[in-house]
Amino acid sequence: MSFGTILIANRGEIACRVIRTARALGYRTVAVFSDADADALHVRQADAAVHIGASPAAESYLNAVAIVEAARRSGADAIHPGYGFLSENASFAQACLDAGLVFIGPPPEAMRAMGDKAQAKRRMHDAGVPCAPGYLGDAQDEATLRAEALKLGFPLLVKAVAGGGGRGMRLVRAEAELDEALAGARREARSAFRDDALMLERLIEHGRHIEIQVFADAQGHVIHLGERDCSAQRRRQKVIEESPSPVVSPALREAMGRDAVAAARAVGYVGAGTVEFIVDQSGRHFFLEMNTRLQVEHPVTECVTGLDLVEWQLRIAAGEPLPLTQEQVAMRGHAIEVRLYAEDPYQGFAPQTGTVLHWRPEAALQPGLRIDHGITEGSVVSPFYDAMVAKLIAHGRDRDDAIRRVRAALAATPLLGLRNNARFLRDLLDHPVFRRGETTTAWLDEARARGDALYAAPEPSEEDWCLAAAAFALREGAPWRPDSVAAYGLTLACGERSEALRVRAGEAGRVQVTLTGTTHTLRLLDAGPESLRYEWQGVQLLRTARWQADALHLAHEGHAFVFSEPSPLPRSADARDPRRALAPVAGVVAKLAVKEGDAVAAGHPLACIEAMKMEMWVTAAAAGRVLRVAVGEGAQVAAQSLLVELEIV
Repeated sequence: MSFGTILIANRGEIACRVIRTARALGYRTVAVFSDADADALHVRQADAAVHIGASPAAESYLNAVAIVEAARRSGADAIHPGYGFLSENASFAQACLDAGLVFIGPPPEAMRAMGDKAQAKRRMHDAGVPCAPGYLGDAQDEATLRAEALKLGFPLLVKAVAGGGGRGMRLVRAEAELDEALAGARREARSAFRDDALMLERLIEHGRHIEIQVFADAQGHVIHLGERDCSAQRRRQKVIEESPSPVVSPALREAMGRDAVAAARAVGYVGAGTVEFIVDQSGRHFFLEMNTRLQVEHPVTECVTGLDLVEWQLRIAAGEPLPLTQEQVAMRGHAIEVRLYAEDPYQGFAPQTGTVLHWRPEAALQPGLRIDHGITEGSVVSPFYDAMVAKLIAHGRDRDDAIRRVRAALAATPLLGLRNNARFLRDLLDHPVFRRGETTTAWLDEARARGDALYAAPEPSEEDWCLAAAAFALREGAPWRPDSVAAYGLTLACGERSEALRVRAGEAGRVQVTLTGTTHTLRLLDAGPESLRYEWQGVQLLRTARWQADALHLAHEGHAFVFSEPSPLPRSADARDPRRALAPVAGVVAKLAVKEGDAVAAGHPLACIEAMKMEMWVTAAAAGRVLRVAVGEGAQVAAQSLLVELEIV
């Protein structure tokens, strides 16, 4: 099972992560890329790279034939699948083996056993691993699923049998929501996994999502490396992960570890895997699923154990035994990982696309801090793939130490150019519920429904407005103003807000700014291409700031405020015109709910846009009649593209 060249059948940060360890161990690496990723960081870092298709994942990263052919052309003799895409596809694993390639993952038989979530739960029952009540039957007609759902009662989860990563999953709290949940889960499962089979699972409310990292070798040894707490989730997608869990006792850790090892043994597992459990409020744990791959959140386990899990994967794939016994595994300190998503948490976590203007992770690197990412300045974040662009991981002496370090890192590594969740993450880490370790899988969604302050979009402070005004006033190449004008009006806009300011520029960078009737004095000490150094109320400060054309991107505690001088001309079109239903983001038209001539009420669903693993429904802003449907199902659309035109009645 020896190999010398590893093809990474993935993209982004996980491809870069695998390349890093493979290179350290002396392996040659090969990247694969789609049209959208032609200049991506993982392509630049690998020793060789092969183009495998168009931008949509189905035509590139999900194209098993193209990936195996890329291995043949590049001389690779092993394939690492990363996570997502084909990483849990047993047929792909078998195709690699049939082509004479080493698949750095579990045997196809184990993947099949755990890949079918319903079959996996049956096996767990047989192995004595506790499972939540549910429907795991082969009958997939709507009548059967509806009847079984009513037997289970609500709330419940509709889950794709072939699912993972939160895809093909719907929460149903009442019978009235069931039909749409079944249809939506089928649609998403078919798109993501090409398999629309569903299962039902009784929801354990206010539970904790705790997972156990397991490793097994080909010699029959299986151990676990402790737990990760992944309870901080929005819409069933993980946001923050940590190890150890603040709620897991030594006794519970031992019991869950024992069940996770039993789960791996039950399917003849080899390699890295994660057994996911839900823990109820009384401390009972129930099997959810097994992910037959490396997890996004594996770095927190690496931090507390001091182990390189990718190195373990490569050594086990080469036929080596596990390097440690269960008794030799030790956990030290506390680690927290946050996922940096290109999304707007203050607008329903809407995915964001665009070009990275500023990203300097090396500026924040300190002992105990790690940043895994796959982007560079100039990278284009497209709608074709997952919204996660980076992970920031902090390891500390204890939980408070780790929280403090990762909050500081989020402030020190602003991502400018497109909206993201960095400030949201900082605020979440400091929220009393998270600080007390009381986060459940439902808490973030419930907090949003309650209108928790966590979801209030940051607003520029007086200091932000004054600093922006000074930067505009003293910018090299700014519009010429005659010396006779001692002070002048300056209107700036930031988001939906605009301010009429009065500016007076003096000597040595001093600028007086009058804002809402109060005059402030700010001294701009240095205006570099990436930062502004200034003095405010007697204190010298440094802020990351970048110009993009005539707009100033100004970072503050992880958030980016974008200031510009609004045009005096009226807008040519109003994006909020109720007659025009527009795509909220770039993506694919997953479903059309109307046709020409249909009468619709305000709030009636018109079209569903899928982007970055998320479905977003566009609804009618007012009652009317459909004049025109401008797109077809399956069409790729740009942000703000016309979807449906209405006649308002």
